[in-house]
Amino acid sequence: MPRQVFDYDPPERFVAGTTGPPGARTFFLQARSGAALTSVALEKTQVAALAERVEELLDEVVRRSGGAAPVPAVTPADARDDAPLDTPIEEEFRVGTMTLAWDGDRQLVVIECFEVGEDDDAEAALAAGGDDDPRSLLRVSLSGASARAFCSRALAVVAAGRPPCPFCGDPLDPAGHVCPRANGYRR
Repeated sequence: MPRQVFDYDPPERFVAGTTGPPGARTFFLQARSGAALTSVALEKTQVAALAERVEELLDEVVRRSGGAAPVPAVTPADARDDAPLDTPIEEEFRVGTMTLAWDGDRQLVVIECFEVGEDDDAEAALAAGGDDDPRSLLRVSLSGASARAFCSRALAVVAAGRPPCPFCGDPLDPAGHVCPRANGYRR
């Protein structure tokens, strides 16, 4: 299958969301501009890591610019997006690696999500003289306010799962769970 590049510069909407009940959720990043809609699947830990790193990047940009960069310190109320994912939710690919950068000339956060692929295939293509990664790619360029809104929602989506056990920290199912700290008794 040929490489697909989904480029949203900037998107009308870029959010993290889930489908399914807690404990069996599938996590998605979704970008939309006009009629174009791209949904990519990824792990809960990837959503959390991306949101945390974007927050750190924005904080560093504000710090280095002395507050002159167009990055709000908190999510602006008018930038919040709590609406459900757009439908239809059709997974374009599963995310493997992600990159994050600050485009200083345009004052935008650039997020790239690469398809899970064989590292050997990518390395072979690059070694053969090609400069293109054969994996599909979702690239979004976000303003500071949009990036803060993405982080706020993504962290809320991650936290909305099953509550942790107060003893071991593992997620609690509605019926409880076998807690290793309680010698295998249900909590």
